[in-house]
Amino acid sequence: MARADKAAAIAELKSQFESSSAAVLTEYRGLTVAQLKELRNSLGEHAKFAVVKNTLTKLAANQAGITELDNLLQGPSAIAFVKGDVVEAAKGLRDFAKANPLLVIKGGVVDGKSMTPAEITKLADLESREVLLAKLAGAMKAKLGHAASVFNALPTNMAQLAEALRAKREEAGE
Repeated sequence: MARADKAAAIAELKSQFESSSAAVLTEYRGLTVAQLKELRNSLGEHAKFAVVKNTLTKLAANQAGITELDNLLQGPSAIAFVKGDVVEAAKGLRDFAKANPLLVIKGGVVDGKSMTPAEITKLADLESREVLLAKLAGAMKAKLGHAASVFNALPTNMAQLAEALRAKREEAGE
């Protein structure tokens, strides 16, 4: 690879690292081109899966301020750059790795934090962002409904108390 090509590849990788919310490093040894295409499709539209050269990737990651991947860049490596929902991409990688044991998740970086393969699998077990937001909205709506019923009960209870006092006074002949 010519020096200019290497510089361009490093610049491209650096921009991918800087613009991505997560980067998951994998080993793809033994996967066919068709399987890699299937993997790319399973990651969703917000993730890009690229086969990379280790030395160029180390240089690009270091220039982007990511040093957590240095010891993981050994053997045939590929990186999933995630620009959207990290959980969706982690699920795609986990499910594909279950179906194709030749794909090995080595680790990654999510929002600047180093992640082990086990942590990425735990991340994949989360529900999607939309589902979590829907659950939060439902819980908040339930709390608001509960608060409204409590506030509504106060005047109702006061009216019932006033009616009971009026009835007691009538009984007593006052």
